[in-house]
Amino acid sequence: MRETAISGANGLPRMAFAALFATTLATAIGNTGLISVMPAVGRQLGISDFLIASIFSLSALMWAIFSPYWAARSDRRGRKPFILVGLGGFIFSMLGCGLVVLAATAPLAGPTVIFMAFLVIRSSYGMFGSASAAAAQAYVADHSEGARRVRAIATLGGALSLGTILGPALAPFLILPPVGLSAPMFFFAAGGVAILLLAAIALPADGPPKLSSRRVERTGSIWGDQRVRPFLLYGFTVSSAQAANTYTLGFQVIDRLGLPPMEAQGAIGLAMVTGAAAGLLAQWGLIAMAGMMPRALLRWGAALALGGNMLIVMLPGYGALVAAFALTSLGYGLARPGFSAGASLAAPDEGQGAVAGAVGSIAGASIVISPILAVALYEIAPSGPFIVLGGLMAAMLGYCWTSPSLAENRVRSDAIVSCER
Repeated sequence: MRETAISGANGLPRMAFAALFATTLATAIGNTGLISVMPAVGRQLGISDFLIASIFSLSALMWAIFSPYWAARSDRRGRKPFILVGLGGFIFSMLGCGLVVLAATAPLAGPTVIFMAFLVIRSSYGMFGSASAAAAQAYVADHSEGARRVRAIATLGGALSLGTILGPALAPFLILPPVGLSAPMFFFAAGGVAILLLAAIALPADGPPKLSSRRVERTGSIWGDQRVRPFLLYGFTVSSAQAANTYTLGFQVIDRLGLPPMEAQGAIGLAMVTGAAAGLLAQWGLIAMAGMMPRALLRWGAALALGGNMLIVMLPGYGALVAAFALTSLGYGLARPGFSAGASLAAPDEGQGAVAGAVGSIAGASIVISPILAVALYEIAPSGPFIVLGGLMAAMLGYCWTSPSLAENRVRSDAIVSCER
């Protein structure tokens, strides 16, 4: 492993890791807070559930397209500049979305104009916000190996889960006069400014990462690497399933409780907080205490998500929905750091930027189609999406046993050596 100032338990400089943690936390708070209020925004403005889902899908498409681009740029210029670019994109998007919602509730424009404005402004987050996620994972890979890298990626995943707890929990309390539903977005943008300043100060200036002396077979794309591809395929499937569960949750809560959208906000927030807490338990509790490596994370993650989706189908009522969503979130909380760390450990040093870009691309691509299809299927048959998701998780569980890369828990020998030192 390349030399670095190791001072934290994750193998990273403490202040640098704190800045990465804060970046992940702030963007997660803003994004999940926005997701939690959008069903109410859409139904209050008369915009269909399908169109609300499509707003996030376009942003996710931009995320999928631009993540590899930013990751490649960070390979050439260093990670810090692109972490700052991503935070800038987050701030701009939150401010813009808040202004659009404010114009809609005034009302200063009709639903069509509001929808188009929201679509364009939200997509800017996918274009620029993706820079920070790709650069942050590559930064972690530059400074850690083996089990340390698994812990570091899981800790950042825990920041994401913590953000998904705080975002929906805070959003209902931030709906304040005189700006109403747009107020949470303005608060999240202000938080983004604070984190941008922290990252600018705390992250040391860095240049292009050093490359190891090992020869690497070039395939033109990290997806062409047979050691890495199974982790990415698993990751895309699981991430798509998680997006479908998350983006249908608000509509499920409204319908199961039979409440007006505004009155259901607290219940939606509670359900999202419970799920995020389960994900946090997985990433900061189970992984840290049990020392789980990718193979175990992938298997347990798929199995628990399968069980949770089946319970959503079988059990009625709001309480059962919250419990089942928590179980799926526990599974996804294990699976996501499992495939991210597994792909990183399977790739050579020269491929870490490409892996980070691919993982970021998966995070965006998984939200492009699956939420739209899930919401559309939910409107036709409320149990339909979760039967399909359960089938996908069963398939991934089988894939974990049949794919050599996933079944054998391969980790490069140099990663093992550096972990044992």
